[in-house]
Amino acid sequence: MSIVLESTSATIRRNFWNGVWRVMKRKPSRMVGVVIILGFAFMGVFGPMFFPAQLPDNPDAITQPPSWEHWFGTDPQGRDVLALVITGSRYVLLSAAVTALITVVLGTAIGLYSGFKRGRWDTVLMRITDMKLTIPGLPLLLVLATVWKFGNPIQMGLVLGLLGWGGVARAVRAQTLSLRERGFIEAARGLGLSTTHIIGKELLPSMAPYIAMNMLIAVTGAVYAQVGLFFLGVLPYESDNWGVMLNLAVFQAGAMITPTALGYLLAPLLAILLLTLGIVLVVDAMDEIFNPRLREE
Repeated sequence: MSIVLESTSATIRRNFWNGVWRVMKRKPSRMVGVVIILGFAFMGVFGPMFFPAQLPDNPDAITQPPSWEHWFGTDPQGRDVLALVITGSRYVLLSAAVTALITVVLGTAIGLYSGFKRGRWDTVLMRITDMKLTIPGLPLLLVLATVWKFGNPIQMGLVLGLLGWGGVARAVRAQTLSLRERGFIEAARGLGLSTTHIIGKELLPSMAPYIAMNMLIAVTGAVYAQVGLFFLGVLPYESDNWGVMLNLAVFQAGAMITPTALGYLLAPLLAILLLTLGIVLVVDAMDEIFNPRLREE
């Protein structure tokens, strides 16, 4: 019996991944999005390994325009701008991944349980969510910046994730309230299945496209949030990252008025835009991937 179940499970997984491959091939732009995201993941994990921990200064190449040697020019210390983008990607991407994980896991868990249980649990959890949504993020980060230097991307991701799950919890609860009245949920409850089984095996798979999209969107939101905070100078410059680059490009190198420093400003902006484009292209395929009926059309 167990062998039959394992064989059936393997067949389902194989059919799912075959369907995913067909969906991604249907539009070449989706494959482009996957390649972009994988490229950024590779850059964040392995890119900094190709450079020293502290990029060396070069007084003879201060704020140089783009060239064959330096594709995006150099910064006011003579460091290669492309190397700065690559080495700064790990902080940005790791903190964004931690933020997205905390935001989606916490928001989904609270929203699912609250929407399914209703009653007292729903009231308590939604009041906590409402209180969380009223907490202003920027003033809180200003206070925390006096205690934490945010030199560690895990710290940044933790704070942004704990500040960002409220909206996901509210949205998932609304979806759960709609799904819990469907026939297959009523049948599962009629069979006496446990709450954990219904939520994990029935509700969660039905909401997989929405959760996956929220995961990817949370990554972009986290990138924008941290880059914006560093650009505004709210957080101390304890780590090289794209936000620090933008701040120094505008306020130190004068990239808005100095043509030779323009590459210093454009490089991190292009990295952010390219990452966003990759995520948008992949999100376009999410509903079709998780909906068998759409996959077969």
